[in-house]
Amino acid sequence: MAGHNDSSVSEKKSSQAVDDLPTFSVENMQNNMKVIYYSRTFLSIIGGVIAGILGFTGFSGFIFYFLIMAITSVGLMAKAKFSVHSYFDSWNRIILDGFLGGLLSFVLFWTYPSQTLSLFFNKNRNLNNCGLTQPIKLGRLPGFLMIS
Repeated sequence: MAGHNDSSVSEKKSSQAVDDLPTFSVENMQNNMKVIYYSRTFLSIIGGVIAGILGFTGFSGFIFYFLIMAITSVGLMAKAKFSVHSYFDSWNRIILDGFLGGLLSFVLFWTYPSQTLSLFFNKNRNLNNCGLTQPIKLGRLPGFLMIS
């Protein structure tokens, strides 16, 4: 009889072990990862434009990017109601995935507004200093029309 009781205890332990394993839907996990990548990319673009408008240059721009990504991570955790294991298999998914993926988008949208605004609002710009040593003289082009 002692052997029979041991088998029922082992059956209970094995059934409890199966119940303790977390079960994830692959489609839901892929959808959640898409949401993370899309939100990080979108906020990278918006952060890049803001950094360009505010005139951040060099190291301060990259610090701004990492600050935006940290705020995004906290926002995604808040959206998941801080129960990350209900939606993802680990904390790394929500904190680190896509963290550096939006960096190229950030740099692109950071430099474009920054350079565009500096072109239009730079009061000390000198248009004569554009690399030309002497003015261009338009004259007769060989074999073509006369331009004056």
